[in-house]
Amino acid sequence: MLDDELVFASDEITDSVLAPDAYWRLLVVDDEVEVHHVTRLVLQDFIFDGRALAIEFASSAHEAREILAKDTEQEIAVAMIDVVMESAHAGLDLIRWTRDELKNHTIRIILRTGQPGEAPEENVIRDYDINDYKNKTELTALRLKTTVFAALRGYRDIRLIQRHQIGLEKIIGATSQFIECDSLTEFASTILKHISVILNIKSSHIICCAVAKEVGKNKPTRIKVLAETSNVDNSTDRRSNPLTRAIEQRIAVALEQKSTIHEKDYFVGYFTTKRGTENILYVEDGKPLDAVQHHLLDFFANNIAVAHENLKLRVEIKESQKELSYLIGEAVEMRSKETGSHVKRVAYLSYCLAKLYGLSEEEAELIKLASPLHDVGKVGIPDHILNKPGKHDEEERNAMQTHARIGFDMLAKSDNPILKLGAHIAHEHHENWDGSGYPRGLAGYDIHVAGRISAVADVFDALGSKRCYKNSWEEADILAYFEQEKGKKFEPKLVELLLDNLEEFLIVRRRYPDPVCE
Repeated sequence: MLDDELVFASDEITDSVLAPDAYWRLLVVDDEVEVHHVTRLVLQDFIFDGRALAIEFASSAHEAREILAKDTEQEIAVAMIDVVMESAHAGLDLIRWTRDELKNHTIRIILRTGQPGEAPEENVIRDYDINDYKNKTELTALRLKTTVFAALRGYRDIRLIQRHQIGLEKIIGATSQFIECDSLTEFASTILKHISVILNIKSSHIICCAVAKEVGKNKPTRIKVLAETSNVDNSTDRRSNPLTRAIEQRIAVALEQKSTIHEKDYFVGYFTTKRGTENILYVEDGKPLDAVQHHLLDFFANNIAVAHENLKLRVEIKESQKELSYLIGEAVEMRSKETGSHVKRVAYLSYCLAKLYGLSEEEAELIKLASPLHDVGKVGIPDHILNKPGKHDEEERNAMQTHARIGFDMLAKSDNPILKLGAHIAHEHHENWDGSGYPRGLAGYDIHVAGRISAVADVFDALGSKRCYKNSWEEADILAYFEQEKGKKFEPKLVELLLDNLEEFLIVRRRYPDPVCE
């Protein structure tokens, strides 16, 4: 009776004091009540890796199946299973069901039998996926504890490997999303989102920083916060500086040492790229970060460095392509006594029209980059025709119209997507919706959508622009012209979008004004 009182007293302490994640779950499956009592008594003060045991009991294989079926997260670390219960092989059937039906290969299974003849050790070890075999008569208190120690070590190590595997799989998945990011802001936000997933934490303080090189002997290193998630509301906050003095000091140490810092309650990832760019990833959780989380953060930081470098290169290439497109367009406009602002306005007007038309961001951006090339073929037109102050005669007009074909021939051979689209725009921005345009007399949807859009943007800006040799049209006259040419020169839908959103297009004109003529 004294033993029972001690057992139940210990059980009450275990249930009331220990937090859910502060113990190892042990399942004892045996139809002998005395086995339950003895197991509880021997293991009541058991501690492994700073965690106690939470022992659960089942008196039959059927009852054990109900418990195991509910353990969807496979948190039961060890199961000690008897062989003979409601049938001579109930325990063995339970083991096979656990491994084959539940697909639970994490739980450590110890077969404990009082009737070795029903389950010969050699046959059971060979035919069943168990981790240990014990005869009840040989299980002294010391051997029982030793057996549980060994089983828990196996379970712990398997779970550790699983956490690494799951974390690395998440890192690989996150890296593929980094590749698709088009901006540093999007890239940094993706980092924030995935770190919480990889570390399996619901709230944390995560800061992604880009570090500028020191620009002078006595000038401090500048740290640009790309994105930050607060440990209070887990939301990005750009209104205030998230770098507290403590965080700044920790980052400063990492920069000075040029190495990653692993501390119990925070992580400062320092990583550089081949071009020498320094970056910092700061992670702090409300509770200590364990070794697995630190290890995963190391891997993640390395992937971030590579992805960040690739993104910056893409951004630089994209900016270079944009500048080249503008420079070519401006060079053409200067030769024909136009201004460079015209090509910029056409670019942004085309982008606005493309978005309103329903094209994707990627398609609209590509049209913006290619539309400045609409008149590139004018480089092949003689100056006396290109800059003639009066009207062209028929021969001169025919020569002038060849700029569409010349522009296409210049750009079409390139594999660059901007230049390839520029070829369509150069070739078709003088085609008319009703088929009366040039050079091929295309009509309707046979005209490339980029050509239809650029035509509206080009004419709208040209009519509203003042030149040294002409005045700009009044707004009312421009609107009347587009109403008149709707369905003739221009696609009706594009004209309607222009007129319905006129203020948006006028803002573009005001943002990029022409220089004053002298």
